[in-house]
Amino acid sequence: MLRSILLMTLAGVSSGLVTKATDQPNKSPNILFVISDDQSFPHASAYGCKWVKTPAFDRIAHDGILFTNAYTCNAKCSPSRSSILTGRNTWQLEEAGNHVPYFPAKFKTYAETLIGIGYHVGHTAKGWAPGNPGMVNGQKRELLGPSWNEHKTTPPAKYISDNDYSSNFEAFLKDNPDGKPFCFWYGSTEPHRAYEFKAGATKGGKSISEIDKVFGFWPDNDTVRNDMLDYAFEIEYFDLHLGKMLKILEEKGLLDNTIIVVTADNGMPFPRVKGNAYELSNHLPLAIMWPKGIKNPGRTVDDFVSFTDFAPTFLDLAGVSEKQSGMQKMEGKSLRQVFDGTQKGKFREFMVIGKERTDLGRPDDVGYPIRGIVTNEFLYLRNYHPERWPAGNPETGYMDCDGSPTKSFILNDRRMKGKSNYWDLNFGKVGVEQLFRVADDRECLENLAEDPAYTTVKSKLIKQMTKKLKEDGDPRMFGNGDIFDTYPYSEDTRNYYNRVMAGEKLKAGWIEPTDIEKEKINQLPEK
Repeated sequence: MLRSILLMTLAGVSSGLVTKATDQPNKSPNILFVISDDQSFPHASAYGCKWVKTPAFDRIAHDGILFTNAYTCNAKCSPSRSSILTGRNTWQLEEAGNHVPYFPAKFKTYAETLIGIGYHVGHTAKGWAPGNPGMVNGQKRELLGPSWNEHKTTPPAKYISDNDYSSNFEAFLKDNPDGKPFCFWYGSTEPHRAYEFKAGATKGGKSISEIDKVFGFWPDNDTVRNDMLDYAFEIEYFDLHLGKMLKILEEKGLLDNTIIVVTADNGMPFPRVKGNAYELSNHLPLAIMWPKGIKNPGRTVDDFVSFTDFAPTFLDLAGVSEKQSGMQKMEGKSLRQVFDGTQKGKFREFMVIGKERTDLGRPDDVGYPIRGIVTNEFLYLRNYHPERWPAGNPETGYMDCDGSPTKSFILNDRRMKGKSNYWDLNFGKVGVEQLFRVADDRECLENLAEDPAYTTVKSKLIKQMTKKLKEDGDPRMFGNGDIFDTYPYSEDTRNYYNRVMAGEKLKAGWIEPTDIEKEKINQLPEK
């Protein structure tokens, strides 16, 4: 009964709702959106990664389309998910462009729109989070419809969720007696930290020798390799439940007309990845299957695809125009022509990315604003406040980077040696501009921004990026970018840095106590 009330309430969130449920054609596709929590490209076996085994993801790719250039515009949980829900880049979303924000009432989601035309809508586990979605008619707003979290299971390792994701999906389907088209969000909390150290080896049967290469910005040792295996173990658990969901759809005869999208919200929860803007931060896995609607399955698509494309795709295939939807103008575009093979030319030539406040740990809760542009060859980044610490201030534990064995090892390495190249790459300040030739430096180790040989390339990228951001109405392009620092943090711990420096005992659960530097670190940004 409560779910029915919530569905009716959410259907009226915005004016201009589309057609009545009875007008919805029976052939409208179902939608299963599957999202892991912190997984970088190319960490799925369909991409050739040997130390992560993802048979369900691989099946989606084999029977659908495997995308090699899918990007989020913002590599942090809630802003990335805001982009998915609205079809807009995060610099177009006001408060929702930050991490842990209040979600503005003016921005309607694709899920709320689908409720309005009669779709059966819901989610399990992590939906849009973290943040405060606000209230509608005295009830908490459900940006993805009601939650289905009743069924529990015994997880294979400590810190893995006890949510029985696939059983909750089955319960959601059973709660649809009228056979309406459905839209379900499976939001795994894996491979988000914390991890049980060495679970990948002891419980997953993995060996550190399986990892062919450790990224050049981390030390190559047993600690880091085991941390990577634990990450892989959690991805595989996420994939296990996806496989169970595919079986459920097959048994119910629903697989043929269900669009299944499998991706992640941002890069892996390791130093210099999640919450940054490097290649491994925003570049994410993506496979889409729809037996009834994708022509010539088994294809690989190398064109750039944005997270802003999901919402317009779902509404287009459900028969809802942007005008009918009642949503704010979407920046993304429908993938329909990619699915049916009629796309002419490149779907998108480049991606513009950026970030604002992605976590606490700096004075006054300010962010580390970046804008960037990615092409097949280059990644250009502009850091608007290079005097700030990219991963958060050392004296509060670099809070824009999740606590981990890898993080602790790098911090301790600097403390013991007095100087560390790994610390410089992962936590040190950088200059205003960075330019990387990602075609052969995907780890972004060589900054070419000051190299005269790349002056013309850099100028072209800046021009393209600026033009696009101005078209988007980005406040950073019009002298008002610091407005993102004024938006309030939605959780209780606000002004964290200032309060800790004033002597308050506050706890942040995503860092280790040993991450906090006891001595002040003075470092100027690179030129």
